[in-house]
Amino acid sequence: MIYVDGLPLTTPYPSFKGGELLAFLLEHPTLIAASNRLKATPEKNVSFSPAKYLYVFQREYATVDPSLVEFVGTDEATTCVGLVICNRKTKMISISHMDFVKVVDMGLTQMFSLVVGDDVDATLDVHLIGSFEDKPIQLVNGSNQSGGRNIIPSGYSLPLCLKIVEALQHRREKFQLQTFCVLSHNTKSDLNGSAVPIISGFVVETSSGSVMPACFDKTSRCPDEIVRRIRVTVSSEDPYWNGKLLETYDTLCDRIVVAPCTWMLDWGDIAFSLQQLSDSEILMRCSTSPAAEAPDFVENQRRIWSYLIKHPDWTHTFTGWKPRIFERNPTGGWSSYK
Repeated sequence: MIYVDGLPLTTPYPSFKGGELLAFLLEHPTLIAASNRLKATPEKNVSFSPAKYLYVFQREYATVDPSLVEFVGTDEATTCVGLVICNRKTKMISISHMDFVKVVDMGLTQMFSLVVGDDVDATLDVHLIGSFEDKPIQLVNGSNQSGGRNIIPSGYSLPLCLKIVEALQHRREKFQLQTFCVLSHNTKSDLNGSAVPIISGFVVETSSGSVMPACFDKTSRCPDEIVRRIRVTVSSEDPYWNGKLLETYDTLCDRIVVAPCTWMLDWGDIAFSLQQLSDSEILMRCSTSPAAEAPDFVENQRRIWSYLIKHPDWTHTFTGWKPRIFERNPTGGWSSYK
């Protein structure tokens, strides 16, 4: 169940239905104030450093121990939502980059497995950051019994946010919602008048649990950036990952483990064809929100296709169906485990 200001969301209405819960949260003064504080916080530009960082890509999740990881974060979120769950007692932190409604239920269960453990009565601080009004929100009057206002799902961001808050509300765990910087709270207009997100990335300082806006560069979106990006796409066709977030981080050993994945040989030909598209065509074909993508979106797509053209056979990437494992080195970076 979701709590705000220490109170469970059973008031002012006996029960929330559909989009009433989301509408109520968007209008809650405490959450509005928290969003404003976050948006007023200077964005942290994250490059490689000796500090122990962990980066989470789209559809990935990671649960970290503050004694092993100093900072954990994600970016490149437009219609996606970054979810942070912090256990007040153990200080364990789980973070995910959710991009699809169907990964929410199982994804939450994956995140809770280590951040909660056997303590179902644990108090959990929750932060939701990302997504924007890619489609205007439409409110309608709720039923006479609830008295609230309902939201009609549309676009990509709204259905995802709606699913996440409903899933949290229906679980047994206690979620103290600390940050709700999503949708209207995370939307501005660019110079062309298009709606774009205000915050598309963030980082969590694990020692304090504090969250700040952040932007990562190539040196900090590591290790194994391109393979992990490819895995996001191919996992949608893999029955094993159906409805799941992608596991990447070994919490106990503080290492990255990229599980094997496959792609068809013709992906190299498809990648070559896509490589011939103009930048504007790539944005229109490959993004759910073309006007909101970061400046390096097209470059990242081209680097993925270059890799697939060079390595059309997945067995060259995952030799012997073995995972790609990376351990921290003395400089704070990651080294391939042999």
